[in-house]
Amino acid sequence: MMHESFEPKIVGFFCKWCTSAAADLAGVSRLQYPPNVVPIRLMCSGGIDPSYILSALKKGADGVLIGGCHIGDCHYQSGNRQTQKRMIILRKMLEEFGIDNRRVRLEWISAAEGIKFSKVIDEFVKQIKELGPNPTTDK
Repeated sequence: MMHESFEPKIVGFFCKWCTSAAADLAGVSRLQYPPNVVPIRLMCSGGIDPSYILSALKKGADGVLIGGCHIGDCHYQSGNRQTQKRMIILRKMLEEFGIDNRRVRLEWISAAEGIKFSKVIDEFVKQIKELGPNPTTDK
């Protein structure tokens, strides 16, 4: 069921080298995408601790998008692989806390993929709208 009037708050943890640069490219290219994502730029997706994601969801985010370099392209060699492993653990934690796994999305978006960036934002906002407001938040 789509919640038409609901505008989700989404926190985006983006790797500086790839996904954040893709966001810049999307902006420079004047690509359109919903303004629901608050980006947080990190040096590497490998620096994202699962507690950051849980904290964002607890403090009012309806969804969390994690963006990093494609596997094999990490500027720190293995940061994105660490993120991939942490996501497996995080999904189990979300399940334990009764949080729908679809509220957290991991994407590999390179600096040259501005179109992919805008498409992912559009898809994720639609998905979160379908899920509705985060019921586990401390709002």
